[in-house]
Amino acid sequence: MKFPALILPAAFLLGACTVGPDFQLPGAVGGSKWKQSQATTATRLPDHWWRLFNDRELTRLVDRALAANNDLAAAKARVDTSRALVGVDRAKLFPTLDLSGSAGISRSSADALRGNLPPGANVDLQSENYRSTFDLAYDPDLWGKNKRALEASSAEAAASEALLDSQRLGVATEVARQYFLLRGLDAQDSVLQSTLKSRKEALEIQTSKLNAGLTDGLASSRARTEVELADNDLAIVQRQRGSAEHALAVLCGAAPSGFSVTHRTSNSYLPDIRAGLPAEVLNRRPDVRAAIQELRAANARIGVAEAAFYPNFVLSAGGGFESIDIKRFLDWENRVLSLGAGVAAPIIDGGTNKANYQAARSRYDAALAKYRQTLLIALREVEDALVDLKGLARSRRALQLALDSSQETRRLSQERYDKGLTSYFEVVDSERDLLRVQLVLSQLDANQRITLAALAKALGGGWSGK
Repeated sequence: MKFPALILPAAFLLGACTVGPDFQLPGAVGGSKWKQSQATTATRLPDHWWRLFNDRELTRLVDRALAANNDLAAAKARVDTSRALVGVDRAKLFPTLDLSGSAGISRSSADALRGNLPPGANVDLQSENYRSTFDLAYDPDLWGKNKRALEASSAEAAASEALLDSQRLGVATEVARQYFLLRGLDAQDSVLQSTLKSRKEALEIQTSKLNAGLTDGLASSRARTEVELADNDLAIVQRQRGSAEHALAVLCGAAPSGFSVTHRTSNSYLPDIRAGLPAEVLNRRPDVRAAIQELRAANARIGVAEAAFYPNFVLSAGGGFESIDIKRFLDWENRVLSLGAGVAAPIIDGGTNKANYQAARSRYDAALAKYRQTLLIALREVEDALVDLKGLARSRRALQLALDSSQETRRLSQERYDKGLTSYFEVVDSERDLLRVQLVLSQLDANQRITLAALAKALGGGWSGK
């Protein structure tokens, strides 16, 4: 009893030792300014950043997707799993207490027993045994293996939570992208419907003139061509709108057959979303936070692998009762007690521990490279969104001037045709130019909103600092 009694306090003292490197976050990249805009401190985006667009239908769709999206449901389940695994590793820091019991009856061979006894000796061929004990075991974790394992699983749980935030942000952004795409197609649909109506009216006029013998069939044939081309463009737009609506249905966890979004154009409001400082963006991004936690977990796994090189101690104790007579099972003289300590040290393992340690180091290097790449991707996404917004704003100004001039050209060409100063083909060309500008402008308006949503995602959305 003296040896275990001496081992116990020593084990608790040595339990404070933890091998392996302590985690230190590598220096971040990013600088202090953006390439495409002046860096300023930005107001943190709200959690529900899509409400900045002042569109009730968009808000309804995003909220529905966040509540019903199946990919998010799977991600939430992975978070629950990782949290449960933290509990498994935490439990290894504490002693385990088990209750065991056994009962048995056995009968021996008479010849086998009596052959070894004097003649006439009386022997009981049947025996009984009853035993029940509480067994206590404790791993003092001398080298911090269990502590490092808990550190790793806790970091992995934090990473899964950050990835869930990142996936929520991705789902919200994709809903916004598909919704703005759909609204842009609605605007093109409206333009094409109006154009188709006017071209049908022009066809009727040219047909009437042809029937009256005032013109040849060239103008009416050209007018019919323009009607069919506009109808073809309308069919393409409606097909694309259907695909966008189906994509929204899946994002919202609904079957496309029972899902629809009413036709209307977007409002003209554009929110002002500012990038802020690069360091602020990297702190907000959930994918960056996930990469940090994955790096922390890989670092802790190095400690787990290093602890395998050292001896492992186990302390155990037990107590209970054992008897051959069930009636006297709980008598005090039938008590049993045990107290022990065990040690296992690796001697020859064929290089297993060394290989595991090298693998842990390599996994850390991979996690470090992934972390650095995540930072670069985050910065690139912000720069991409900023340069896109800058270019789209310039294009918007140019297209607005082009729209004004094309409308004026269309008016003048119609006046010249009505006065007999030019052919009908000049009117057709001016109408084509006007239609092209109107369709491109509708696409650009949608792209501006899509890019603003992409910027919100690149900035980390509203899921930061949790």
